Amino acid sequence: MYVKICGLSTPEAIATGLQCGANWIGFVFFPKSPRHVDYGKAKELVGSVRGKASIVALTVNASDDELEAIDRSIDPDIWQLHGSETPERVLEIKARFKRPVMKALPIRDEADLAPIPAYEAVCDILLFDAKPPKDMKTDLPGGNGITFDWRLIQNLKLKKPFVLSGGLNPDNVAEAIRLTRPQGVDVSSGIESAPGVKDRQKIMDFVHAAKAAAQEL
Repeated sequence: MYVKICGLSTPEAIATGLQCGANWIGFVFFPKSPRHVDYGKAKELVGSVRGKASIVALTVNASDDELEAIDRSIDPDIWQLHGSETPERVLEIKARFKRPVMKALPIRDEADLAPIPAYEAVCDILLFDAKPPKDMKTDLPGGNGITFDWRLIQNLKLKKPFVLSGGLNPDNVAEAIRLTRPQGVDVSSGIESAPGVKDRQKIMDFVHAAKAAAQEL
């Protein structure tokens, strides 16, 4: 079970995640997000992560120039594409940077499962996140603290690993893992005391709950 702690922006939060055994540490490069970090700050933070966990760069419809700047600043292990990037764009990024790509797919109802085969064919990891309700106004493609009906992906037959995201927290992650049996889980808002402010105890509780649930499978 891979556990990803996303949207980290302080040395203290990163240290907590690493101490707990988080496998992936995610940095958000999206100015509209309260978890956004600029290139300079990310470069300062990433040194404590390298060699201890995989470094994930989350972007939203980033241009080639933006991706190049991120690449220079943190040299990520994995790209997480969280926008409306097409399968063709996924292939372009993989070819350009020679790194694995995790593509986020927003899920709200059964119709949202239709794009899965096209993305599974080109990406290395699928990430299923909650699509905001139609009446919810938000500029954020993720990190909104909402879940989707996990039963929608309960019986998917996939050839690529998938990560579950969307509204996960220390209280519900074990149930989510038991129901969907993902290869990884991803959390951001569910371990915060305020938007963008990570809570040490919640980080520890989340990682422990996820790892414990995985061992029971």
